Amino acid sequence: MSSIPVTVYHNPRCAKSREALAYLDERKITYEVVNYINEPLTFDQLNDVIDALNIDVASLVRKNEATWKTLFADKELEDDELIFAMIEHPKLMQRPIVLAGDKAVIARPSSKIDDIL
Repeated sequence: MSSIPVTVYHNPRCAKSREALAYLDERKITYEVVNYINEPLTFDQLNDVIDALNIDVASLVRKNEATWKTLFADKELEDDELIFAMIEHPKLMQRPIVLAGDKAVIARPSSKIDDIL
């Protein structure tokens, strides 16, 4: 369907992330999976994803995660510090993120994927 390379930043333990893969499979869209829990993104990769999402860095942080509440909630962090926090603690990233070309969405619900294909 889509000739644009599609990448899914996936956490296998996340139901919404698994739903995004199923959504792509149902539509017979080929994609690459990046298990960012086991393979954390580099600073530049994560910065590029944030640019593709067209959001501010803080919007990518899962502020209900225990790690956030324990380590970061009481701190004022600059954007670079937030990016480094998500690299060190990948569970802090919103998920799933689907990237197609230079566009990306946080695929909740999965139908948001259609916005970038």
